[in-house]
Amino acid sequence: MSARNKIWRVGVAGLGTVGGGLLSFLAERPGFAPAGGEVVVTGVSARSRSRPRAVDISAYSWFDDPVALARSEEIDIFVELVGGSDGPAKAAVEAALAAGKPVVTANKALIAEHGAELAVLAESKGVPLLFEAAVMGGVPAVKIVREALVGDDIKSIAGILNGTCNYILTEMDQGGRAFADVLAEAQRLGYAEADPTMDVGGFDAAHKISILAALAFGCAPNYAAAEIEGIDQVDLLDIGLARDLGYRIKLVASADRSADGVLVRVHPSLAPLSHPLAQAGGALNALFIEGERIGRIYVQGPGAGAGPTAAAVAADIADVMTGAMRPVFQAPAGELAPFTPVDPAKSFGRAYLRLMVKDEPGVIAAVSETLAEAGVSIESFLQKPVENASGVPIVLTTHAVAESVLTAAIDRIAGLPAVLERPRLLRIARI
Repeated sequence: MSARNKIWRVGVAGLGTVGGGLLSFLAERPGFAPAGGEVVVTGVSARSRSRPRAVDISAYSWFDDPVALARSEEIDIFVELVGGSDGPAKAAVEAALAAGKPVVTANKALIAEHGAELAVLAESKGVPLLFEAAVMGGVPAVKIVREALVGDDIKSIAGILNGTCNYILTEMDQGGRAFADVLAEAQRLGYAEADPTMDVGGFDAAHKISILAALAFGCAPNYAAAEIEGIDQVDLLDIGLARDLGYRIKLVASADRSADGVLVRVHPSLAPLSHPLAQAGGALNALFIEGERIGRIYVQGPGAGAGPTAAAVAADIADVMTGAMRPVFQAPAGELAPFTPVDPAKSFGRAYLRLMVKDEPGVIAAVSETLAEAGVSIESFLQKPVENASGVPIVLTTHAVAESVLTAAIDRIAGLPAVLERPRLLRIARI
């Protein structure tokens, strides 16, 4: 049978939003791949066989165990959409690779935490392990970094990689509602999980930026080295004050390479109102990539959802059908090492500091003097009384300063008699 007439049998583990979207797409367009051939789903697996679904699965062989599906002789390609860094997802992917079957996954946690060892297994068996859908849903961020920019030396990557957090921050900014209220609404609308920790805690974005850093800098993913702060402590007061200063708060994931190593971090950060990241609202994802030769490029689009993510999975299936092979990351798996993490305390950047102080003479002078003694230079200053607040908020933005210096200054300011609580620190995005 010629390649153009070949039937590719696919097993799909995980029949949630993305899995259902993929089954619908493949049923409608089995001959979608440019290389020719036809894609047919032959087996499926999920937690419950009887759960109501928008797509009919009666024509497919059912497997209670995704590992059994991964090993089945009924499939040529295994698609893992179960999720989770360990457990059934990891076991099933390992089983498929060990059996010499190509694997396509949307599982960012699995790749970020176990990508290096899975790459060794995949390359030892001579089969692809593809994960376009793991980062930015339907936006081809992985292909851009791994394939389109292979002729450049990437210096940095930064952007919005979690649609749930972006939706929450957008609604807080536009509607003037507190975090807890918007989160509850996001859960009702299906934008946030019942347990939103992975999203609002910054961990989902950290998984994604760890993958992009590995692809960009030719190393193994090093999720454990990422510095992570979520949005659960973002206060409506700070959103309003940041806007008064000309900024919008976004959860920014970034990876920067220097002579000392790589700094991967996820933080609520201030982006200028005129900047594309500040203007990416709702559940959109957005990404800046800076290279030595290309300069800066920007991509934006839907980061989740049945259609966009299923399209990314289908694109990986099409790549498997071409027979093309490349290292899972940017070098043979046996040559990969985790990147050397840079101590965040040594990084330089501008910052936003919000203090709650007593309304009494001499406070501003005391704060300014303390910052000057610590070596922190003030760029701008705002004092704006807020109704029903326990004190008067003072907001400062700083010139670029080492984080170690800034942290020491905050410790000193927190000890001033007129300061009512520890100052709130937000980074100003370096974009």
